[in-house]
Amino acid sequence: MYNLSSRIDAVSASIKQRAAILFLAIFASFVATASFAQSFTFTSVTIDGNQRVEDGTILSLAGISRGQTISAAQLNAASQNIRETGLFETVDVIPQGSRLVITVVERPTINIINVEGNSEIRDAEVLAVVQSQSRRVYTPAQAERDVAAISELYANRGRINASVTARIIERSDNRVDLVFVVQETGLTEVERISFVGNRNFSDGRLRRVLDTKQAGLLRVLISSDTFARDRIAFDQRLLTDFYQSRGYADFQVLNVDVALTRERDAFLITFNVQEGQKFNFGQLTVVSEIPSASAAEFQAAIGTRPGSTYSPMKVENDIARLERLAIQKGIPFVRVEPRITRNDRDLVLDVTYALVRGERIFVERIDIEGNSTTLDRVIRNQFTVVEGDPFNPREIRQAAERIRALGLFANADVNAREGSGPDQVIVDVDVVEAPTGSLSFGGNYNTDTGLGLVASYRQSNFLGRGQSLSFQISTSESNRVASLDFVEPRLLGRDVRFGFSFDYSTTDNQNALYDTETFDFRPSLGFRVSDNGRLNVFYRAEFTDINDVDPAASIVIQNEADRGRITTNGVGYTYSYDTRRTGLNPNAGVLLRFGQEFGVGDSDFIRTTATAIAETKVFNEEVTLRATIEGGLLDYADNDSRVTDRFFLGNRVLRGFEASGIGPRDNDTDDALGGNKFAVARLEAEFPLGLPEEYGITGGVFLDHGSVWDVGNTFGADVLYNDYTARTVAGISIFWTTPIGPLRFNFTEALDAQDRDRTNSFDVTISTSF
Repeated sequence: MYNLSSRIDAVSASIKQRAAILFLAIFASFVATASFAQSFTFTSVTIDGNQRVEDGTILSLAGISRGQTISAAQLNAASQNIRETGLFETVDVIPQGSRLVITVVERPTINIINVEGNSEIRDAEVLAVVQSQSRRVYTPAQAERDVAAISELYANRGRINASVTARIIERSDNRVDLVFVVQETGLTEVERISFVGNRNFSDGRLRRVLDTKQAGLLRVLISSDTFARDRIAFDQRLLTDFYQSRGYADFQVLNVDVALTRERDAFLITFNVQEGQKFNFGQLTVVSEIPSASAAEFQAAIGTRPGSTYSPMKVENDIARLERLAIQKGIPFVRVEPRITRNDRDLVLDVTYALVRGERIFVERIDIEGNSTTLDRVIRNQFTVVEGDPFNPREIRQAAERIRALGLFANADVNAREGSGPDQVIVDVDVVEAPTGSLSFGGNYNTDTGLGLVASYRQSNFLGRGQSLSFQISTSESNRVASLDFVEPRLLGRDVRFGFSFDYSTTDNQNALYDTETFDFRPSLGFRVSDNGRLNVFYRAEFTDINDVDPAASIVIQNEADRGRITTNGVGYTYSYDTRRTGLNPNAGVLLRFGQEFGVGDSDFIRTTATAIAETKVFNEEVTLRATIEGGLLDYADNDSRVTDRFFLGNRVLRGFEASGIGPRDNDTDDALGGNKFAVARLEAEFPLGLPEEYGITGGVFLDHGSVWDVGNTFGADVLYNDYTARTVAGISIFWTTPIGPLRFNFTEALDAQDRDRTNSFDVTISTSF
C-alpha cells in the first residue's frame, strides 16, 4: 500500500539536502571572492633560499614594488611568474602583515652531461641532439625532451626499441651530473614493402623506385633498409613522380600503413595506391595575350609532340623553353600558364600554353647563408638571374635544383620573400655544407691486370671554389699508373668546363716481350651546344716509349721500338648527344658520341671514334634492352702507327677475350699487334631473376660481334688476321648491386673465334676500400 506520509518525508529531506549544498557553494564563492578581493600593501620584501639568482631578478619577475597595493590575484600571479622561469623547484609567496616573504628552492645546475650504454652511436652524435647544457640550470622537463630527442635519433637509425632514461647524480654546491642511460637493441628493419591497387607495375618494379629498401643479404651495410618515418613522405613523392611521368595523371597514394611485426623487430610497410588511367598528349597549342608576342613563333618552340605519353616534366620543359624564348626576344615579365583540358573518352590531355603578362617584380638581391667553406660565387653561378633582373619563380626553382645537383651540400633551401617594396623580391639561399673530400686506400682485382693496390685523394670543392681535384696512384702485377685531374666547372663564371689531366703509366707485362712508358698531358674545354648536346675540345701532348724489347719479339714491335721516344701533339674534339636522363621518354634514351683527334709532331695522324647506344625498358619496365655500336679508325701518315697507338679489344669492348686476345698477331712470335680499325656491336638484356629485389641481384644475357684489324706497316712479318675477321661471343651475366659498388659477373662462350685467340670464359671486376 502506497505510504503518502513516507513519500512526503523523503521529498522534504531531499529539499533540505539540496538547500544545504547550495548554501555551502554560495558561501565558498563568497569567501573566495572576498579572498581575491583582499588587497595588500607591503613596506618590505624578504627573499629567502636563493643562492645564484639575485634578489633584484626575483623581484623583477614578481613584478611587485614596495608600497604598491596589490590584490590576492596579483600575488598569486607573481608566484606563478617566478615558478614559470624553471629556475626553482618550489616558490612560496607569503604575506606577513606589511612584509612579503618570498621563499624559493633553487634547482641544481648541471655539472657535466654523459651518455652511457651506447655503442652503435657515438657520444658526439648523441650529445648533438641534447639541449641541456653544462653550467645551466637542470630542469626535468628539458631532460625529458632530450630523452625524446635521443630516442628519435635511435629510431631514425633503425633501432626503434632502444630505451633512454635520464638520471642525475647529486654533487656538492647544488650541482648534479646529468647522465643519459641508453639500452640499445638490434636494428628494426623493413621486412616487407608491399603495394595494394597497382595493376600496371609489379611490386618489384615499384620497390626499386622507393628510397626505403627491404632488408637483404647485406643488411648490416645498407642503411636504407632501416625504417625512417621521414623517408615515407619522400617515397610517396617518388611514387607519384614515377607514375605521372608515365602518363598516370590521376595517380594517388591513398595511404601508407606502417606496422610492426609481432616480435617488434621489423616493420611491414604497405602503400595503398590508385593508379587511374594512362593519358597521352592531345593537341598542344600556344595562345598569346601579349600583343608583342606572336603565338605562331612560340608554337615552334614546343618540344613535346601530340600522341606522346603525358608527363608533367614535359609540360615544365615546354614552359621553360617558351619563357627563355620570350627573354631572347626582349619581352620581359612573360608568364606561361598551362591550361589542360581532359578528354576522358580518348584518354588524352590537350594543353594550351597561354602567354600572359606577369607581375612587374624584380630581384632586389640574393642572400646566401650557411656556406662557411664554399664561395658565394659558386652558388650564384647557378642562377641565370642577377640583382635587378625580372623575377621568374620557375628560374628560381631550377636554380635551386642546380645548387642541390652540385653535390656540395647536405641541404639547400631557396625561398623568395618581399623586399624593400612590393615590386622587389629577395631570394634567400640557405645551405648546409657536406663533406666533399675523400682519402682512400684500397685493393682491386681485374681479370686483365690482376691484383693491385690503389691510393687516391679526391676533393670536389677545392678551396671552396666548386672545383674538382683528384690524384690516384695504382699498381698491379702488370702496370703502374699515376694520374692527376683538375676541373673548373664554370670558367670565368660562364657555362664552360675547363679541365686538365696528367697521366703517367708504365707496363711490365709478363705476357708481352716488351714494356711501355707513357706520359700524357691534356687540357680541355667543354660547353653545352643544345639541351642534350655537348662539345668538348682538347689539346694533348704525349710522350711514348717502347723499351726492354726482347730479341724474340715480333719484328713489327722491334722496328717500332727503334724509333725511340715519340712526341705527339694533337688537337681534337668530342661531340656527345645524350637523352638517357633528359629525354622526353623516361623508359628509353640514346647516347651518340663522335670524336676526332688530329696529331702532328713525330707522327701525323687522324684518330676517329664513334659510339651509339640505345636503351629501352619493356614488359612494364621489368626488362632493360640495350644496343651498342662502337668503332674507330686510326689513319697514320705512311702507315707508321705503333703498338702503343693502335686499338686493342679486351673484355671491356668485346667480352669473352683477354685484353689483347684478338686481332692481328705475328704468326711467328704470337705477339698481339693491335689494329688501326675496329668495329663492335653489342646486344644485351637485363632482367629480374625472381630473387627478392633487396638482394640487388639481377640477370642478363648478351651477344657481342666485332673485330679489330689492319696493322699498317708489317715490316715483312707474317701477320695473321690483318683483315676484318669477325668474332662472336654469347654469354650470361649476374649483376649484383652492393654497398661497395655494382659488380658484374660474365660467363661467356665464344661462338666464333680463331685459333690464336685468347678467350676468357669468366671475368669480374671487384674493387674495395679499407
